[in-house]
Amino acid sequence: MNDHSPAPAMLAKTETLVEALPYLQKYAGQTFVVKYGGHAMGDPELAKDFAEDVVLLKAVGINPIVVHGGGPQIGSMLKRLNIQSEFVDGLRVTDAATAEVAEMVLGAINKEIAAWINRAGGTAVGISGKDAHLVTARKVTRTTRDPGSAIEREIDLGFVGEPETIDRRILDVMTGQNVIPVIAPIGVGSDGQTYNINADTMAGGIAAAVGAARLFLLTDVAGVLDKQKNLLTDLRPSDIAGLTEDGTISGGMIPKLETCVTAVTAGVDAAVILDGRVPHALLLEIFTRQGAGTLVRA
Repeated sequence: MNDHSPAPAMLAKTETLVEALPYLQKYAGQTFVVKYGGHAMGDPELAKDFAEDVVLLKAVGINPIVVHGGGPQIGSMLKRLNIQSEFVDGLRVTDAATAEVAEMVLGAINKEIAAWINRAGGTAVGISGKDAHLVTARKVTRTTRDPGSAIEREIDLGFVGEPETIDRRILDVMTGQNVIPVIAPIGVGSDGQTYNINADTMAGGIAAAVGAARLFLLTDVAGVLDKQKNLLTDLRPSDIAGLTEDGTISGGMIPKLETCVTAVTAGVDAAVILDGRVPHALLLEIFTRQGAGTLVRA
């Protein structure tokens, strides 16, 4: 007698779909904002995986909005043009020449990501914060304390901005027409000046403005690690304050978590820091019980 029982691999796929069912039901009609960045953007295979993930989200009734970075690519182009870079608190000091290069590079990345999503079967349109009054920016100011005199002084970061107001109307129009917005982190000030905006900050502002259910920050690390290098999967703002104070959280992770805390405080259900180098990390986080990164909720 022939054995017609399904192969183990087929059963495993079926179990995965069943496991995803409650999440599909929970998130149908919701908006997810995904910040796509890090070195995963430069890997064609990972870019293809990311595009497929975004198209799948749209196909199951979730509205994805993509905000992308471009720091490594901007740095590479500045190096080729012999323009020096300086950083303060993780933000690139941006003079007129740097701002011009950043806008050019981000524009190219923007269209490339939209093309990947379109190739995967979606309908994506690349825009920046300068389009349709999406983001009105204000200049970022930073202060530093002199270690000798303890006197604080203001640092001029040049054309570095942060969102002051976000007009969501263009995003509502696009998502209502089944279009996936892909947003470059550039805004324009009330004075007409163009400002370069940190992509994490931009994504957090967009997520709060559209009332997103989830904010995802794709980066080059597994998430937030404790001092024994174990992944911390679930954090509250009070946990983050303590971990920052004792040095567990440091460096570039601090502004990412500040963005997460700001977003969940503004009403986003949860924010997640994910390793964008893991194939289909987005789907693993959304549709499996275990998840794949560090989740922050209020």
